[in-house]
Amino acid sequence: MNISSAIIHALPGDVAIVQAGLATLAGVEVHAISPEGKMIVTIETEDEGSNAATYQSIGQLDGVMSAAMVYHQSESEPYKEI
Repeated sequence: MNISSAIIHALPGDVAIVQAGLATLAGVEVHAISPEGKMIVTIETEDEGSNAATYQSIGQLDGVMSAAMVYHQSESEPYKEI
């Protein structure tokens, strides 16, 4: 399991469009949105490849100016860790 967080910067007029696009991506959750169009999101995926694909999808959404990973954690066997 991969858990990461990112700050996404959307064009201020396109925040709703970006938010709708993020809602279509599995494992992506929006936690905060600033008036300037910055969004804090978390992303949960099963593997590194899915994580990279999700970031690529985010970067290609209409209205996204940038997406920067802030945190990343990978657990090979998350249920054993608990």
